[in-house]
Amino acid sequence: MVDDRDRSSTPKQDSRVLSNICSHNVINNHILISPRLYKLRDTAEETFMSLLLPPPSIIVPEKHCHDIYLFPGNHTHRVTARNQTGSSEFLLMGFSESPELQALIFGLFLSMYLITVVGNLLIILAVSSDSHLHTPMYFFLSNLSFVDICLTSTTIPKMLKNIWTLSKVITYEGCIIQMQLFTLFIGLDVFLLTVMAYDRFVAICHPLHYTVIMNPRLCGLMVLVSWVISVLNSLLESLMMWRLQHQQMTPSNLTKASEFFLLGFSEEPALQPLIFGLFLSTYLVTVFGNLLIILLISSDSHLHTAMYFFLSNLAFIDICFTSTTIPKMLQNIWKQSKVITYEGCITQMHFFILFAGLDDFLLTVMAYDRYVAICHPLHYTVIMNPQFCVVLVLVSWAISVLDSLIQTFMVSRLSFCRDVLIPHYFCEHKQLVQLASSDHLPNEMVMYFAAGLLGAGPFAGIFYSYCRIAPSICGIASAQGKYKAFSTCVSHLSAVSLFYGTCLGVYLGSAATHSAHSSIIASVMYTVVTPMLNPFIYSLRNKDIKRALRAFFREAALKRPMVVG
Repeated sequence: MVDDRDRSSTPKQDSRVLSNICSHNVINNHILISPRLYKLRDTAEETFMSLLLPPPSIIVPEKHCHDIYLFPGNHTHRVTARNQTGSSEFLLMGFSESPELQALIFGLFLSMYLITVVGNLLIILAVSSDSHLHTPMYFFLSNLSFVDICLTSTTIPKMLKNIWTLSKVITYEGCIIQMQLFTLFIGLDVFLLTVMAYDRFVAICHPLHYTVIMNPRLCGLMVLVSWVISVLNSLLESLMMWRLQHQQMTPSNLTKASEFFLLGFSEEPALQPLIFGLFLSTYLVTVFGNLLIILLISSDSHLHTAMYFFLSNLAFIDICFTSTTIPKMLQNIWKQSKVITYEGCITQMHFFILFAGLDDFLLTVMAYDRYVAICHPLHYTVIMNPQFCVVLVLVSWAISVLDSLIQTFMVSRLSFCRDVLIPHYFCEHKQLVQLASSDHLPNEMVMYFAAGLLGAGPFAGIFYSYCRIAPSICGIASAQGKYKAFSTCVSHLSAVSLFYGTCLGVYLGSAATHSAHSSIIASVMYTVVTPMLNPFIYSLRNKDIKRALRAFFREAALKRPMVVG
């Protein structure tokens, strides 16, 4: 720290003072400047300290400091030097720099930390050891206690260590990890408090159905979803900070591409009309077929059940999913152009990941719906109540939006060459990552982590649901009952097999066994064929849909105006 200077000092003297600061008060490429230095600005506005107001420019000699941190009062300003580099360490200023207060702060926070840990551990131990406390309310309370221990342990031990070692340093990696865990456990705290509020709502407003609604599987699902959303949110926040560090080290010859070129299926002019007509027809069938499903379900009161609510949402997602890719491909064929702008490519990739994830989660929710309907038929209307169905759809949207934001942000930070040729008919995520000129290893790690968590996880849920459904169907006495139960699952199983079979073939297959052409064909199956077939899959073997379809056309015929000759 520096001493106070007299107000009569000249700008030249002030400059020497600041030069002395840069050369003698450097701590790991950082400089600490006390609030007393603000007095310099009264007589030397053209000097370095004029940066406290918006300055025209600044040049810091390269031989002195890289990053300068000013601490006027309780605010922090960062001034970046001409030779900007990534920070390797940060300084945590804490509560006070007064030496006589450090012992008091240490004792106070150590005692509070020990009380927090021991108290919450006692709650976890009491809930786990007493069978009378094995209820949803205490299950959520024990989870909250665990999260509170983790949340406190994220910050307090490091602060105590810094006080004990008389150090304020935290490494860049340690700072990012601490921020990531802090964001994670804060999010979990918020979600668990919300879940506990819902638990109290059911217990007080629906006491007779409490044990049915708040069953162990639902409680576990709610906690698991809270973890998934919190992890995704903390990853997004941490990745944004991590990319700020690495953006500074990006070579200057790597630039953002302004345009990409979608090579499509074939460059032969003779095949373009055939491809255009084929995909235009499939797109129209997809849109009108799924719109018809939505119209039938919304207009027929007999179809206002949980299963058809999810089906109408799936139909809407299928329309959006197909509309993300096919219209642009048709436009390029019609205009004989393969260009898509950088912004258009990133936007297309974002919505593609979003709706693919929603498709995935809705198929999982529909599998859970079939599990409850077949394995717990007497409690079906209580468990799958309208509020819970809406919550399942909203959670699917929340997770999918977070995932697509993370993936999009990661790709948007990559650099590309001037001319990027994409061997696909849309901006496919994996292709974009592999075509990047800058380091894309973190993108691949996040991509495969998301594929494992948000792809394999829901698939495992679907597989588990049908492992429980199959014995229940076999246990039905009558053949007619078995056929009815099985017929409600065939459509869903067909859609799941078609979607997952092609998705896993594209994203989890190795490059050695999949060429660009085979990847395009597999992509067509789940981006075009599956959304087109879903209306047929769910209507041809469904008596309720066929009955609603006949009633719809009968009503439309009766409303047709008659022409009297």
